[in-house]
Amino acid sequence: MARSLLESLGLFAAPFLAYALFLFYRARHPLVVGHWSRGAVFWLTLVGFSFVILGFVYAGLFGAAPSGVYVPAHMDHGRLTPGRFQ
Repeated sequence: MARSLLESLGLFAAPFLAYALFLFYRARHPLVVGHWSRGAVFWLTLVGFSFVILGFVYAGLFGAAPSGVYVPAHMDHGRLTPGRFQ
């Protein structure tokens, strides 16, 4: 779960980091708020969300599917047995 969250955050942050590198390359300081116009932030946000959605689609289509039959979590002799694939 944490890995999926970190991957999604990384995909979302990628356009912002690329824009910051672009500002740095253009000899502008990327931490100055004036260089981040509302239009640029809007488009970077849309691109970031698009990357996250495409990442989910890619993981759903090409990710490793668990094999076997799913056995849901259940109580076994007073102990909780977690769900698993057999």
